[in-house]
Amino acid sequence: QVQLVESGGGLVQAGGSLRLSCAASGRTFSGDTMGWFRQAPGKEREFVAASIWSGGTYYADSVKGRFTISRDNVKKAVFLQMNSLNTEDTAVYYCARAQRSGSRWSGDYWGQGTQVTVSS
Repeated sequence: QVQLVESGGGLVQAGGSLRLSCAASGRTFSGDTMGWFRQAPGKEREFVAASIWSGGTYYADSVKGRFTISRDNVKKAVFLQMNSLNTEDTAVYYCARAQRSGSRWSGDYWGQGTQVTVSS
């Protein structure tokens, strides 16, 4: 079992920044791929970014160059630094243990989510 708890969401003006954190507990973390996903109102949950245990990272095209995923294997935490936020980034953001199948990302363990609201 893996337990994930997100924090760091909030209300920010367009152009601003937020840093999300996800604390993991339970079974091993360092060998897992960890990801961030988001779900906007009326839309399906979508992949945002992933951090491979070996150090590689992946990003959705919509956030590339603005968001940065990082991890601390000692503290069992994963982070999402979000810069140049715009209103389209408004969503509930979820941390997950992630898997990739082809170009499709999914998760098997999920946090409860943290709300990010970007005002214009």
